[in-house]
Amino acid sequence: MIPGKYRSVSGRATNNVEFRLNKETPSFPGRLLQHDLERNYSSRQGIVSDHINLVSSSMPSFPILHRSSEEKILYSDRLTLERQKLTVCPIIDGEEHLRLLNFQHNFITRIQNISNLQRLIFLDLYDNQIEEISGLSTLRSLRVLLLGKNRIKKISNLENLKNLDVLDLHGNQIAEIENVNHLCDLRVLNLARNLLSHVDNLNGLDSLTELNLRHNQITFVRDVDNLPCLQRLFLSFNNISNFESVCCLADSTSLSDITFDGNPIAQESWYKHTILQNMMQLRQLDMKRVTEEERRMASVVAKKEEEKKRESHKQSLLKEKKRLTINNVARKWDLQQHRITNIAINQDRKDSDSPSQDPCQIDGSTTSAFPEETGSLDSVLTNTLQDLSETDSYLVEVDGDTLSLYGSGALESLDRNWSVQTAGMVTTVSFTFIEFDEIVQVLPKLKMKFPNSLHLKFKETNLVMLQQFNALAQLRRIDQLTIDPQGNPVVNFTLWKYYVLFRLSHFSMQKINGTEVTQNDMIMAERLFGILAHISSSELPQYRMISILGDARKKQFRYLQETKGKKPGIVNEENNDSKRLVGENTNRAMLNYTTRDFYNEKLEEVKEKKKFCKMYIEDLVKEATEINMKNEALQKLWPQMFIELVRDAVIEIRNKNSYMKLCLQQITDQK
Repeated sequence: MIPGKYRSVSGRATNNVEFRLNKETPSFPGRLLQHDLERNYSSRQGIVSDHINLVSSSMPSFPILHRSSEEKILYSDRLTLERQKLTVCPIIDGEEHLRLLNFQHNFITRIQNISNLQRLIFLDLYDNQIEEISGLSTLRSLRVLLLGKNRIKKISNLENLKNLDVLDLHGNQIAEIENVNHLCDLRVLNLARNLLSHVDNLNGLDSLTELNLRHNQITFVRDVDNLPCLQRLFLSFNNISNFESVCCLADSTSLSDITFDGNPIAQESWYKHTILQNMMQLRQLDMKRVTEEERRMASVVAKKEEEKKRESHKQSLLKEKKRLTINNVARKWDLQQHRITNIAINQDRKDSDSPSQDPCQIDGSTTSAFPEETGSLDSVLTNTLQDLSETDSYLVEVDGDTLSLYGSGALESLDRNWSVQTAGMVTTVSFTFIEFDEIVQVLPKLKMKFPNSLHLKFKETNLVMLQQFNALAQLRRIDQLTIDPQGNPVVNFTLWKYYVLFRLSHFSMQKINGTEVTQNDMIMAERLFGILAHISSSELPQYRMISILGDARKKQFRYLQETKGKKPGIVNEENNDSKRLVGENTNRAMLNYTTRDFYNEKLEEVKEKKKFCKMYIEDLVKEATEINMKNEALQKLWPQMFIELVRDAVIEIRNKNSYMKLCLQQITDQK
């Protein structure tokens, strides 16, 4: 090798620089992968030494490169200046015929002094410190531009490089793909090891066959399906987590090789099957050849996944429909409660204006609080209710062992023909947005349809007084009771739980609102409300008790009445205990609850009976009066009538023979 001299501005020799040129023209790579583009291109070629002098120029910061005439003749189209610790591009005079220029592994910060090399085809600036793409506007013949491992932050100033075939920008700081849409002849684009978070803006790259995007921060990919010639796409070691973020790849008809290894998506169990099912044209996945068996398995798995997705979508639709229906029911409930509140306020005002109002009239006003009986609702609320009534206004749902009823219309579902298996599975019944008085009317149906129901839940049911709990006594059994504070003011009463335990003591309840019931709770409930049952039963006459009690309780009550006067010694102690228990339950049965609708029906029935009795008595009185008047008239007319009867009889029998003939003639005529 022949050493060359690097001369400073002062002309003093400061360093011996050795330049190497390639012996032969490098063959243009037909396929440039990442490891090809990241490898020192000139290292694959034979090397010879060249005596090159760099001398000072009139511009103090740029050295001038000179080659001997022999080297210019031998290697007229290529020049290699790698690993020369260059910080700037030297001035290259008389080398306008250069086609290949190599500046690998230097410290160049800016591309300059090469604008005169207009025949340049191959420019390699790999492993420098370039921060901006510039100084290339005159290199219209450039086909290969290698700028890997620099400090470039933006793709720019490539407008005139329309013949570019290979662009290598790997190992830079590029955060966005831009300013490449005009490169219609570009075949290879390498953007590996940059700061890309997404892939788009690729329209116009009609000749692109290979795109390398390894080791970025990519989360989604777009526009790849618009690349008609793309065959190889490398997305290894990014942040792609689902197929939806790269779904455009499924629309690409030319893509044959792709890599996803190193992404979160590659760790999923469905990864390979999903990719192969959506990209049937693939020949290689993650650098491994795709077999026909893998395609077949992918098809089978994809079908199963599709079925799961359809089922999931169906469940999502059902959940959304459920949510909308519940919201609709809740709105209707709120409007109804607002309506009832307004009516109650108006009624209070009327009561304050006329305090001597008849009690029956007050009861009638209370009854009119129901929507179907009131016409004074604000027009806005009325229109809103009409709009809501056009959509689903109730919901019935069976989820495992829980039957959930939303809205009063859901109560009609209890009339359905429930299968024995479904009805037997239900152990919990939840009522939401339903008036408790409406629930009371269907409790007998609930007892028959769902015999294993042990847990009742009430939310937004207008439980406002303790007497309402009396209605639950008609059920077969209750182990748990949950009263949600929302829409149930009764839970604000301090002793409501004790009243429930007292009134429903025959159920031996285990939990109330999730809290275990203890023996002390039962004792306290009996102490607080035990006297109430005694008073309620002792104040009622026997016929009234029997009318209140059911058929089974009637027999128990009569048994108690029959044995009431017997001496204690006649029956054994066990029977006494049994009778005492039956008596307590019977006394509690006097504490019942009558709904407003039932009370109003009874009230109307009583009114009808009163009206009927009044009319019946009036008819009896009228008939008796007429009979009496007829009797008085008869008493006045009877003496004269008696005289006339006697006179007529005497006249008729005065001639006995003629009278007998007349009688015989009458008998003959009758025959």
